[in-house]
Amino acid sequence: MVNIEIDGIPLKVDSAKMIIQAADEAGIDIPRFCYHKNLSIVANCRMCLVEVDKARKALPACATPVAEGMKVFTQSEMALAAQRGVMEFLLINHPLDCPICDQGGECELQDLSLGYGSGISRFSEKKRVVKDKDIGPLVQTDMTRCIHCTRCVRFGQEIAGIKELGATGRGEHMEIGTYVEHSLASELSGNIIDLCPVGALTSKPFRYKARAWEMTSHPSIAIHDALGTNVEIHTRQNEVMRVVPRDNESINQSWISDRDRFSYLGLKHPDRLLHPMIKQNGEWQTTDWQTALEFAVEGLKHVKIKNGADQIAGLISPMATLEEAYLFQKWLRNFGSHNIDHRLRQQDFNDIGHEQFSPVSLAQVEQSDAIVLLGCNVRGEAPLLAHRIRQSACAGGLITDINFFKTDLLMPVERQVVVNSTQLFSLLRGVAKALLHLDATLAKEWEHLVSEKAASATEQNIAMQLANANQPLIVVGAIANQHPQASVIRAMAALISKLTGAQLLILPEANSQALHLAGAIPYSEMMTGSKPGLDAKTVWDEQLRAYVLFNIEPEFDCSNPSAAQLALQRAGFVVAINSFHCNSLHEYADVLLPLAAFAETSGTFVGMDHQWQSFTGAVSPPGESRPGWKILRVLGNISKFSGFDFVSSEGVRQELEDQLNRHSSAKNSLYLPTEILPSKAVQLISEVPIYRTDSLVRHSKALQLTPENQFLDIVRIHPDQAKKSGVNQGDPVLIQQGDFTVTTTVLIDEQVAEGMVYLSAASPLAAKLGMAFGQVQLSAVTEMANA
Repeated sequence: MVNIEIDGIPLKVDSAKMIIQAADEAGIDIPRFCYHKNLSIVANCRMCLVEVDKARKALPACATPVAEGMKVFTQSEMALAAQRGVMEFLLINHPLDCPICDQGGECELQDLSLGYGSGISRFSEKKRVVKDKDIGPLVQTDMTRCIHCTRCVRFGQEIAGIKELGATGRGEHMEIGTYVEHSLASELSGNIIDLCPVGALTSKPFRYKARAWEMTSHPSIAIHDALGTNVEIHTRQNEVMRVVPRDNESINQSWISDRDRFSYLGLKHPDRLLHPMIKQNGEWQTTDWQTALEFAVEGLKHVKIKNGADQIAGLISPMATLEEAYLFQKWLRNFGSHNIDHRLRQQDFNDIGHEQFSPVSLAQVEQSDAIVLLGCNVRGEAPLLAHRIRQSACAGGLITDINFFKTDLLMPVERQVVVNSTQLFSLLRGVAKALLHLDATLAKEWEHLVSEKAASATEQNIAMQLANANQPLIVVGAIANQHPQASVIRAMAALISKLTGAQLLILPEANSQALHLAGAIPYSEMMTGSKPGLDAKTVWDEQLRAYVLFNIEPEFDCSNPSAAQLALQRAGFVVAINSFHCNSLHEYADVLLPLAAFAETSGTFVGMDHQWQSFTGAVSPPGESRPGWKILRVLGNISKFSGFDFVSSEGVRQELEDQLNRHSSAKNSLYLPTEILPSKAVQLISEVPIYRTDSLVRHSKALQLTPENQFLDIVRIHPDQAKKSGVNQGDPVLIQQGDFTVTTTVLIDEQVAEGMVYLSAASPLAAKLGMAFGQVQLSAVTEMANA
């Protein structure tokens, strides 16, 4: 710590800090453009020039470290003259288009020019003009306004991990752009909108929609991954205009993903379900809420009387709030059904009661010095988690990526291991073999599962990397959790975690941590004297008589879309509580209840760090749609069940908290699998693309126009697999899975493991197939035609 003075105010600050950081902590304002607290220091705008005692000239506050006895003057004649001079140069080429600029009212240049600019310009030459670049559907460019602060350039290099923007030319001819014109590919690219201190980079969907002073800001939580990202929702006249980040250093810092930023556009989609509807005599009719709710309750009661309560199942989206999930399971359990689940994309539930739910914070992730990613495309599943892992890697952390296909993680990686199903289990058994000598008891319990052969060099290296680390971490992702033997993968990961002392993160899907707590699973701890219900896979396989769907589109949100659609078509009664119309819902549903979406309801989100974050609605739901907790409350009342007299979502949360406090939260024991089944056949692997994760994202037009969504119906296979199947690049191929067959185009890709067929899940093509991860047959179309 050192003692300094800024404008006569004595301060004691960390010796590693710069003047501008010390001033910010003391609440002393210093103007700046290029400086940002979460980016590197470049000092190229010079707007933060200040006078330092005994220095011969003004110094940049962002790049001058503090020193013992230093005296800094931010308002002296020298400092003000320097700042005014810099401002005059910045305004030389800046266009006078503030009246039409989207940045107007929140522009840093506008604010500072008022304080440091001159009312009359001495510049008499022509202003320069820069041609705008088309960099995709999310970010609008007006590069004549650019002041070359390079925040956007540094963000790409340091945070996003991909150098998409850069500077070409020198002096007055310098331009910021992509060099070769293309769409931005980073899933964090929208953050350059917030970083840009002028109107050079703005939101393309928000262009010319509203002024900053016309909007009201509402704090909220993003719902599309398990991080609990803090956001601000900006509204005008009961309409969501945009979503921007809300600073929270422990979670999202100053950033949000593009999925969190632009998903709000789905709220305005023409397919929004706005009125209750019931199907009578095969015809859909719009009706009032009372009629629709009574129709739903009577239909379920009829199924219960005729077929029994165990013929009713409820499936709820992992995006639901804690309160919605609690009331959903409470209502169905009052009906007598425990067939309740939110783990829609999982196939294997054998480790029931042994789930590992250890909280992991993002700060812990960043501090980890050895990380193993297991079946996890972290950039797609949780973009800001990928950012923290990248920070770990850049600080020297060793990253191992084990997956069925290779992805560009945009970070330094120690090793990437691409495996098929058989090789995955062999690898995990080998890693465990290399570690079991550390625990004799576990060695005896697991000897039937570990490799009989000595661990390979790769397996030894992975084991030692974890064992020798100070803060090791294992992340099991969505791809691993969708595997037909996911319970074995989770068990092996838990074993390795126990042997090495590594933290284990079974990466939750959206708000699924909250849904577990709320009891939206077949075996809730809050159940008394009842056997567990059916899981999310079995309820489709058993083809029950009635289904209640909460904010899901089964053809896109389930592990087996064909089985789901077939079961719903054969069901006697289907209630759908949804935010959007879709053709399949109209085919098999009997009641449609319009559900309030993100920004339209209150509730609680529980992230991977187990932190509870509550939020309120920013706008009223459109039409006659209602918040989910209110719909479920009234369904409980109409069903004449007690305990549904809530007046707010806070009351629902309080009841759940009271119940959880009465139940033990003891840590679950390790699950010990009995065997590992071989999988020698060609396996389909379906990963959910980043912009197909849920119905709101799928209805966001801007996100659907991004490059990531342009190849949903292309199948990718390894060159050796292509030879075995007799197909070539670009050929039409036939994929057969049980009774289901689709035709598509093949892309030969060395990044995919041999023996695996990669196809995007949650796509129109995948909706025509069976299990998202299962055995398939692949053949050339011409070959089948000749046969």
